[in-house]
Amino acid sequence: MAMHLQGSLFDQSDDLRLAPLDGIRRRELGAGAWIDLLPGWLTGADELFARLAEEVPWLAERRQMYEQVVDVPRLLAYYGADDALPHPVLAEARAALTAHYAAELGEPFATAGLCYYRDGRDSVAWHGDRIGRGARENTMVAILSVGDPRDLALRPRRGGDSLRFPLGHGDLIVMGGSCQRTWDHAVPKSTRAVGPRISIQFRPQGVR
Repeated sequence: MAMHLQGSLFDQSDDLRLAPLDGIRRRELGAGAWIDLLPGWLTGADELFARLAEEVPWLAERRQMYEQVVDVPRLLAYYGADDALPHPVLAEARAALTAHYAAELGEPFATAGLCYYRDGRDSVAWHGDRIGRGARENTMVAILSVGDPRDLALRPRRGGDSLRFPLGHGDLIVMGGSCQRTWDHAVPKSTRAVGPRISIQFRPQGVR
């Protein structure tokens, strides 16, 4: 049975500010996996959404799917460790997350992948962020969401109940421990009328 996190209240401030990370709350998922949640971490998130939607050089990718090439159902952008991020508050967020998780992370958050979900038809399939990591090596992924909430779904790879978290308007989720090895996550398509959302995924170097 899916479980839900209360979404953030509509973000009405244009003042871009990050809240302290000491308000974050951890949920243990078992087998060494956990998630941390902080609704409304970024104030002024709707202003950031508007800036990113207009100014980021979004890519519409195509991918081989069985015997045909299909459109990737979202727009993408990627910033490497040496690239300037598209807004200073994202560099501030990356630094704050690296400092907060220094003991558990063991390495800095280095890259930022951006996904633009334009409407309910855009999605990402079930997966774990494992590229660049061995089968027994844990990694951590932090996701900041701006724009209208969309469900981030998680399900255990060995079977069991799935979880759903509606994330948007500056909400933060961090997936850590064995989460990328023992759980998959997705942004499912939605038949409801949903507005656009951008997610910013901070990862260690080499993880995709």
